[in-house]
Amino acid sequence: MEELEKLIRPNVRRLTPYSCARDDFKGKEGVFLDANENPYGSLNRYPDPYQCELKSAISKIKGIPADKIFLGNGSDEIIDLCFRIFCTPGVDKALTFTPTYGMYQVSASANDVDLIKVPLDEEFNIRYSDLQPWPDYRNLKLIIVCSPNNPTGNNMSRHELDKLITGFHGIVLLDEAYNDFTGEPSFIENLDKYPNLIVMQTFSKAWAMASVRVGMAFASASIIRYFNKMKPPYNISTLNQKSVLKKLSSQLAVRKRINTIVAERDRISAELKKIPVVLNVYRSDANFILVRTADADDIYNYLVSCGIIVRNRNSVVENCLRITVGTRSENNRMLKALKSFIL
Repeated sequence: MEELEKLIRPNVRRLTPYSCARDDFKGKEGVFLDANENPYGSLNRYPDPYQCELKSAISKIKGIPADKIFLGNGSDEIIDLCFRIFCTPGVDKALTFTPTYGMYQVSASANDVDLIKVPLDEEFNIRYSDLQPWPDYRNLKLIIVCSPNNPTGNNMSRHELDKLITGFHGIVLLDEAYNDFTGEPSFIENLDKYPNLIVMQTFSKAWAMASVRVGMAFASASIIRYFNKMKPPYNISTLNQKSVLKKLSSQLAVRKRINTIVAERDRISAELKKIPVVLNVYRSDANFILVRTADADDIYNYLVSCGIIVRNRNSVVENCLRITVGTRSENNRMLKALKSFIL
């Protein structure tokens, strides 16, 4: 706890969080005249600011105590809060490995934090040795790793991640948005081993709820307290909380869909390798595939003309397209179009 306190921005340690009406009274029954709400309508009451019912349901599924869970308005809120809690603007630094999810840079810039970018190796993996000696990275407070990584799709080496988390004396944010599509276990199983680790997951991918904007963070209760201290009082709407709660009751159906997506990912990966304009199909542990092509810009524009929208990642990884796994019919349309493309 003492080591953690040193990582928190001094003004955040001193901050008195906003106290809302639902902090004062947590019951569900009564005549509510405390929050200046309109007394009429079905959506007139403020949502539970700490999403207690939803966290309880997530706790049972993940096997993580509710006081080690934070829910954000999408994972992007969690990323932003990490910068705001741990990094003093204009002073502290953060680090990530590239290519990776672009929102890390956006949040760093918005919070006036210098983001150090360390290139991944030729297999898109991290190398702990690239970060040593640590004294070269003055005022480094936060390291962000995406695994499986976006846009490359691969899991990072658990051995390298273990060395990174245990060797770094700051905060490590591990973005596991695509973890449900891989066979490897989540790092949330090791939270007690890593007191400086925050694991981030989402309902947008495997749970097919991108529109509800609910992200999850798992960390020590001490870290979670600072997230609750810094967040807006009502950061997740009642509608979104209820939508996720309903979805959590259909775990078997969700797992079946995940298995279907993984099978399609493997099928279209094999088919893509047979197409002449596709030069490389990178291994994926996610719900998308990164492919290197003969000319990413031309092929992207051609696919758009066919009504097929993929992501052109040429500006991030040379001549690469990122293809999300769709339904079988959607995937077949994409494959057919690629096979018909002539340079």
